[in-house]
Amino acid sequence: MAVPLPDARELSDEVLEALRLRALRGCELGFTEAEVADLLGVCRETVCRWWSAYAHGGVDALPRPRSGRPLGSGRLLSEEQADRIQRLVRSHSPEELGITAPLWNRRAARDLIRQECGITLAVRTVGLYLRRWGFTAKRPRRHGGDQDPEEVRQWLEETYPAIAARAEREGAEIHWCDEVGAAADRHPARGYAPRGEAATMEVPDRHVRANQISTITNAGQVRFMTYTQTMTAALFLVFLGRLLRSTTGKVFLILDRLSAHQTPEVKAWLAAHRERIEVFYLPRYAPELNADEYLNNDLKGQVNAAGLPHDKKEVRSRIQAFMRKLLHLPKRVMSYFQHPSVQYAAALNM
Repeated sequence: MAVPLPDARELSDEVLEALRLRALRGCELGFTEAEVADLLGVCRETVCRWWSAYAHGGVDALPRPRSGRPLGSGRLLSEEQADRIQRLVRSHSPEELGITAPLWNRRAARDLIRQECGITLAVRTVGLYLRRWGFTAKRPRRHGGDQDPEEVRQWLEETYPAIAARAEREGAEIHWCDEVGAAADRHPARGYAPRGEAATMEVPDRHVRANQISTITNAGQVRFMTYTQTMTAALFLVFLGRLLRSTTGKVFLILDRLSAHQTPEVKAWLAAHRERIEVFYLPRYAPELNADEYLNNDLKGQVNAAGLPHDKKEVRSRIQAFMRKLLHLPKRVMSYFQHPSVQYAAALNM
């Protein structure tokens, strides 16, 4: 790994003078100008200029005033303009500033610079600015456009803390529940191909898929059931029955508002088993607040990693193999609660 060197334009006059003398000494010892430049972290042309001046007039002929472009010069945005653009990007979405883009990318930032500063930059130049300001390209974190911020705030600040306090008093386990489907024709990774050619793969019928319902706790426990049909109230009740048989204490179950979770049959069953289980519903359109979502993401990335399955039976088998492995990896399950959106529910001793 190469040792990083500071930009020579940031060095003091005294340090630059020492660099000049060492450069000349290196050339006298037979090193090439390119080798001296690499060792000292300066441009080869600079060493050439120093050596040429020394050869014609000695040490007194060396250029004393700083030469070259000062650090930061030549940039099209002034420091004030750059600071303003950074603040806007950090604190606003493109839509809030009248930019037609769903998230900040190079083109959206270019349009913002044109709008705020009257300067049109190349997309590549905007990318250099963004990188210099500490921005990196990331997959966006999704949340529902119909999400109610007040409902989310109430969940985070009032509802869930009350659930956690009750669970501690009553010795109940908090289980986070969700469903997920894994399709045989989905592969999340990227593949290499010759330049100009697409990376292709043969996929099975797109209807080849299997589903799972699961729960996890912030202590690393996992419960799951796989199925191939659509989730219904009857199927949900089968899972709830298995969940109670596999636990000994009371269960506080946190899940979304899927219609199968709220049918009259489910409500009647929950009322009859109130001593063993209570259900709490997440805010609407807020899947990112459910820790089980991050198990689902992990599952989808693993099921087809070794190649695409050929039928429903194989998809289901791979789901079960991953989940059985997860049963013995409580730390991995606990790590799902370390995602920024669900850290509010993480175990305190993680």
